[in-house]
Amino acid sequence: FQNMHPDNAPIFPLLFLTISCGALSGFHATQTPIISRTTENETNGRKIFYGMMIAEGVIAMIWAAAAMSLFQGEQSLSDVLAAGGPAAVVGEVSTTMLGAVGGTLAVLGVIVLPITSGDTAFRSARMIIADYLKVEQKPIVKRILIALPLFVASYALTHMDFTLLWRYFSWANQTTAVIALWTGTMYLVLSRKPYLITSIPAVFMTMATFTYLAYAPIGFNLPLQTSYIVAALGTLV
Repeated sequence: FQNMHPDNAPIFPLLFLTISCGALSGFHATQTPIISRTTENETNGRKIFYGMMIAEGVIAMIWAAAAMSLFQGEQSLSDVLAAGGPAAVVGEVSTTMLGAVGGTLAVLGVIVLPITSGDTAFRSARMIIADYLKVEQKPIVKRILIALPLFVASYALTHMDFTLLWRYFSWANQTTAVIALWTGTMYLVLSRKPYLITSIPAVFMTMATFTYLAYAPIGFNLPLQTSYIVAALGTLV
C-alpha cells in the first residue's frame, strides 16, 4: 500500500478527518432536533437515517469515481486544485462529463448543498439552545433572540482563515460523531440489544480523533508515533 499524498501526510488519522460527509459525519447527528419534529412515528427513523446514509454514500462514490476517471493520477488533480481549488475540480468534473447544461445543473446542486446545510445547522443550533433553556419557539421574537447571536458568531468566523477553520471543523465534526456513536452504544447496551454495530466504529473514530488532536498543529503537535500511543491510551480510558 503506497501513500500517494504529495507531502507524505499520514493516512491515519487524516483520511478519516478529511472524508466526513459520505462516510461518517457528526454534523448529521445534530439534525436530530429537526427530524424528530417532522417524523410522524419513531419507527420511520430507520428508513430516514439509513436511507440518507446510503444516498449520501452513493453521492460520495459517484464523485470519487468521476475524479478518478477524469484526472490522470494525483499530479493532474493537484494541478487543478492549485489552479482553482476544490471549486475548479467540481466545475471540471461537471462540465466535462455532463456537458454545459448538465454541468451547470450539477454545479448548482453542489452550491445548494452547503446553503441548505447552513440553514439546517442554524435551525438545529437554535432548537438545541431553546430546548436547553426551555425557551418557547413559536413567537418569532424569541426565535430571533436565539438566532441573532448565532448569526453574529458565524459572521465573525467568516473573517478567519478558512483552511484553519476547516481543520477545527473536521475535528469537531468527527468528535460529534464519536459522541453520537457512544451515546447510541450506551442506549443499545441498556436496552440489551446488539451494540457492536455502534461500539466498533465508536472505538475506531475515538482513536482517529484523539490521534488527530495529538498530532495536528492545531492540537498538541506531537510526533506521529507518540500521538498513536497517546490516542490509544485515551481510547482505552
